[in-house]
Amino acid sequence: MSELLAQAQAMQNQLMEAQANLENQEVEGTAGGGLVTAMVSGTGELLSLTINPKAVDPDDTETLADLIVAAVRDASENAKEVAARAMGPLAGGLGGGLPGLGGGPEALPGNDQGPIGFTRPGGQPGQNPG
Repeated sequence: MSELLAQAQAMQNQLMEAQANLENQEVEGTAGGGLVTAMVSGTGELLSLTINPKAVDPDDTETLADLIVAAVRDASENAKEVAARAMGPLAGGLGGGLPGLGGGPEALPGNDQGPIGFTRPGGQPGQNPG
């Protein structure tokens, strides 16, 4: 029994370390062929937004807004992939995974909640947009 507890503690330490590493990673997303670039942390926090002056048309702010949303969405998707790669192997060793770490309930069809605090585009955590 103590061996199992030691394994669980080691796994918890690895998960905490992986989460800390994700917080320090920067992941980029772009839209409009690079006209808008969003940078997010590995945990999905928006860190910066760069807008090429060519994307700014005072008579068409809707297109710029769409490019911003697309760049942030792209960066968030890229961050989810980074998080899945970092956390997936750790969660797999816990008998089917943990919610939010791959293999948990969010992997079920119709559940629109993504891993580690992310929401899939168009969805709210725990809600199906369709």
